[in-house]
Amino acid sequence: MPGEVDNEEDMPTPNGSLIVYGTLRDAALREVILGQTDHLRLSDVMLEGYRVSQVKGESFPIIEAAKGQSAKALRIDGLSQNDRARLDFYESGFAYDMVQIDGADIYMPPRGQWQAEGAWSLSQWQHDFGEVSRTAAAEVMSYFGQLSGADVAARFGMIRARAASRLRAEAGSGPVDGRLSRDDVSLFGHRTPYFNFFAMDEMDLSFKRFDGSSSPVVTRAAFKSADAAIVLPYDPVRDRVVLVEQFRVGPYLRGASDCWSMEPIAGLIDAFEAPQDAAHREAMEEAGLKFSALHTVAEAYPSPGSSTEFFYLYVGTADLPDDITGVGGEVGEAEDIASHLLSFDAFMKVADGGGLKNAPTLLLALWLARHRDELRAGIA
Repeated sequence: MPGEVDNEEDMPTPNGSLIVYGTLRDAALREVILGQTDHLRLSDVMLEGYRVSQVKGESFPIIEAAKGQSAKALRIDGLSQNDRARLDFYESGFAYDMVQIDGADIYMPPRGQWQAEGAWSLSQWQHDFGEVSRTAAAEVMSYFGQLSGADVAARFGMIRARAASRLRAEAGSGPVDGRLSRDDVSLFGHRTPYFNFFAMDEMDLSFKRFDGSSSPVVTRAAFKSADAAIVLPYDPVRDRVVLVEQFRVGPYLRGASDCWSMEPIAGLIDAFEAPQDAAHREAMEEAGLKFSALHTVAEAYPSPGSSTEFFYLYVGTADLPDDITGVGGEVGEAEDIASHLLSFDAFMKVADGGGLKNAPTLLLALWLARHRDELRAGIA
């Protein structure tokens, strides 16, 4: 992987020219990847005999040979060795062959790697995927010189999900009038000592105290995940719920003897997915359920002192017949999930008796107890 470069990293490379045809035409994305871009010379070009197409099921395009067609592209000249190392690192997760066109390198996708699906539009990509892609690129580039491109690429989906979570947080409501805010925190250091599907970040920071003074610089760590959708299926006609059961590593790591958790349906929200859509998708994957309606219960941090996790909690009304139970889950994610039917009274008895060790389950149980009559009357 591209790592440390020598003292001539800012000198032009023997071929400091690159032609880009897809997302790297976006100036803001290039700036995230390269840092400084003022030294580059840019010129629009047309690639005769090529077309740029959307990749089926993905957020990026491919370029293909196409007789009689032409593709808009951008030629970048003046790239330094460090520039090329950074670009190669970022692109390494997308699979490419390096070829030359008109004396400039171009990242060419291997034939047969992707399936094309219609024309690709830069402006449409910027509208639909630009913000998340740029935010994800910032995390990707934070690993430059530390991890291999392959390591980062294997976790790119989770990186994008975290990027979307960050954007939802930034778009959320600010503090109540007079309360302290993000502007009252000074950051002095930020590192990621652990990076896998999840990550762990450490920060050296100082925050404003309630008396107006600043705290000393302290080191704080947090588990870094993505936002999750959690939904409790409820049948207002039959007056019962579905809980799913699966192995959870948290209780196992803590030392508990019971490591299988009874809980609502839950899952991480994909990068380009709304929380409600994630709730519907997870219900189908884990229990084969379709909801007639979703009722928002809460949007909250479960453990803000140690984790970035943020939950979107719902009660979903659905038809829950006797044969709805079974075992499901995504095979590719090694999920083994059993679903269970409980009457409302049985659910409350378990909750009141301390049988539920999952906090979101208890929160949803309390909400359902308060709103059950409304749901059964069809007026919620």
